[in-house]
Amino acid sequence: MAIVQNVWFFLQDQILGMKWLNALIGNLLTALGLDISSRIGGAVQFFLYDTIKIFVLLSVLIFVISYIQSYFPPERTKKILGRFHGIGANTLAALLGTVTPFCSCSSIPLFIGFTGAGLPLGVTFSFLISSPLVDLGSLVLLTSIFGGKVAIAYVIVGLVLAVLGGSLIEHLHLENEVEEFIRKAGRIDLDSPELSLSDRLEYAKDQVVATVKKVAPYIFIGVGIGALIHNFIPQSFVETVLGGDKWYSVPLATLVGVPMYADIFGTIPVAESLFAKGAGLGTILSFMMAVTALSLPSMIMLRKAVKPKLLAVFFSIVTVGIMLIGFLFNYFSFLFVV
Repeated sequence: MAIVQNVWFFLQDQILGMKWLNALIGNLLTALGLDISSRIGGAVQFFLYDTIKIFVLLSVLIFVISYIQSYFPPERTKKILGRFHGIGANTLAALLGTVTPFCSCSSIPLFIGFTGAGLPLGVTFSFLISSPLVDLGSLVLLTSIFGGKVAIAYVIVGLVLAVLGGSLIEHLHLENEVEEFIRKAGRIDLDSPELSLSDRLEYAKDQVVATVKKVAPYIFIGVGIGALIHNFIPQSFVETVLGGDKWYSVPLATLVGVPMYADIFGTIPVAESLFAKGAGLGTILSFMMAVTALSLPSMIMLRKAVKPKLLAVFFSIVTVGIMLIGFLFNYFSFLFVV
């Protein structure tokens, strides 16, 4: 058991967390004459370490996930989901969301395609909720920062939210709240060409390049904000405003996250810094979920596909769910944070 535990900690700290990289960057900056114990030096070390770590993990994760995703093109996914009904279909849709695009704006076109293909509305919404929240990348990145227990718990509650949210929308019978051009779209079944190994590897490589280009600005901004919080914002201030014992911290974090647009990779550095400064675990997760699932740009895009009533129902269900998850994580944080 001790051996397994040591291997796990090594994987978590040195492979995923890359703490060796942080030490290496610190030594290099010190050799260059920069005092890493100062605010400026600490901010530079944080920025370089987190930027390199996230880009390395991001590239590896996207390559692996895109390779897996090549086996599940939209046409095949539609056929798979069409074989299931009820809570089973919602669960499968939420699970398929873990191997799809990394932000809600990328997931919405797939959601529109699934809805136009005649899949049940609740099933497509389970996919839409799950896809930006709980992709495999979030599991690995959260493990690298918060540890395995937090990462696994986050993914589980995210999947539960997706399944329950989609099921509730299904039972409200809001099919007429989908825009008419989607409901009347022709259902065309196209067979996807069979890809060779080299085709799949080329697809995965192209996805790495495209995704890195798309999310790079958000990563740089997120790491920059994280570096400022980590080295310039007093811990007492963060604990006062966002401490887990403050009832308003979760609603505040959720509302602050909604107008922003980023993906899980852009929110991680901010979350890491807030956590180090004493912000509540549930508060941080609520912020991350709100940014990735309820960003204003994604809501504007979704409005083109659904009518205001359905959009409001979706927004309300996800917002309430995120807040409940935040409160639960804050209350039971002693189970996850030593």
